[in-house]
Amino acid sequence: MNKQGVKLAAALLGATALVAPQAVFAKHAHKHTAAAKSKHEVELEARLAKLEAEVAEMHDAAMQAKGARAEADAGAQVALAQAQAQAAAATASAQVATAKATETATKLAALEKKPAPEGMRSGATTIKLGGYLKLEAANSHFSNGPVTTNTLGRDFYLPSTIPTTVSGHPATSTDFSAKQARFWLNLETQVSGHTVKGYVEADFQVTASAVQNVTAGGSQRTTNGYTLGLRRAYMTVDRFTFGQDWTTFQYVAALPESTDYVGPTEGTVFVRQPQVRYSAPLSKNAVLHVAIENPESALTTAGSPTLAENGTDRMPDLTARLVLTGAHGELSLAGLLRQVRAESTGSALTNAGTGLTATGIGGSVAGKFWLNRDKTADLRFMATYGQNIGRYVGLNFAPDAIYLPTTNTLSDVKVFAAMTALHLPLTAKTRVNLMAGIQNVSYDAALTAAQNGTFNKKAWSLAANLFYSPVKPIDLGIEYRHGERDLVNGASGTLDRVELAAKYSF
Repeated sequence: MNKQGVKLAAALLGATALVAPQAVFAKHAHKHTAAAKSKHEVELEARLAKLEAEVAEMHDAAMQAKGARAEADAGAQVALAQAQAQAAAATASAQVATAKATETATKLAALEKKPAPEGMRSGATTIKLGGYLKLEAANSHFSNGPVTTNTLGRDFYLPSTIPTTVSGHPATSTDFSAKQARFWLNLETQVSGHTVKGYVEADFQVTASAVQNVTAGGSQRTTNGYTLGLRRAYMTVDRFTFGQDWTTFQYVAALPESTDYVGPTEGTVFVRQPQVRYSAPLSKNAVLHVAIENPESALTTAGSPTLAENGTDRMPDLTARLVLTGAHGELSLAGLLRQVRAESTGSALTNAGTGLTATGIGGSVAGKFWLNRDKTADLRFMATYGQNIGRYVGLNFAPDAIYLPTTNTLSDVKVFAAMTALHLPLTAKTRVNLMAGIQNVSYDAALTAAQNGTFNKKAWSLAANLFYSPVKPIDLGIEYRHGERDLVNGASGTLDRVELAAKYSF
């Protein structure tokens, strides 16, 4: 064995010597410890084991609780997600409901603003009924004798009927009447994209009933029955009007509010007759109306003021009116061109004989101007001048022309007429109207007193009224009027009238 082997063996023996005593000592110590354990130590170990078991059990319970909590949190998250989804759906539904409610409210507001449907249907035609019922009570004082009962001069202001007899005595009369009750039908039909309209209007006022008996419709003694008379009846298709209406020469809006049937009659253009009219809008504020209208010549024979209708007219009357509108009111410019015609035998007018003609021409300016922003106060006016246009002005106060048998010709007659009216509100339910009218007639200077002395020369009137409307459809009014009529020969007469009216419009 060499020297290195000897060293290795010595090292192994030394290590063995060290290990063996330690193992023996450890074994001896274990035996000694087991023998030395006391009862107290055993109890402690038991309690420690129990405590460890409880801790383990608590750990298991905690782990179970943690798992349950995780499951609960997951469930809560699912529930929260579901709740959020439901809330979102509810919000969306609420928004849709709000939008629908808003749309419904908008439609309802539009329907409320839109006028309620009126009238009734008959096939494709809408029919509306309207008009008014009116009671008029008048006390009239004539300076030169009475006016015949049941005539138009007793019913309303008609200056040509004021008595002018020089030796006449004053006369006073009181009359009650419902003749002015008025009814109208408004018709409308849609035909192939066009609107066809119709209008019919009637009252009981102007139908002549000179005979005082029930069959003629003019007795105040028993039934007070009067004949229904046509006022207007026409249809419109696009811009055309066919039928009976106010003459195009007249500006109807100038007529004042009055208890009377007309108002300042002598100064007013006033005719209703059949016609064909075309209305053309020229701009937003201008409309032109042109028409051909029914011709009729109202002539007198020299020496007699009685008017006669020969019915021998051949050419229609031509009328035109331009209406200009603006923020402050309306202005009407009207013109008239006509042929006055008669047949004569050389000594008298007749329906068959020699044809005589004269030219009639006239112009009229009328308007209505607002006096306040609410357009509840206004000033109305009309001024007319012309030659041989008598039947168009003042209910034929002057003749269209005078037939002269001595020369077998027609003599021209010129007229000037004007009226004005002021309409003023006092309160929301009361208003006043002030009005005046005048007409002056000019005849050929060559005519003698025998030829035209008893013809109308001049008429004028002043009137004032007060209206009260306790509710919208009812008007109560009182009016005073003074009117005068003068003849060419100087004779004259006056009328003073107090009139009450009660009207229900529907």
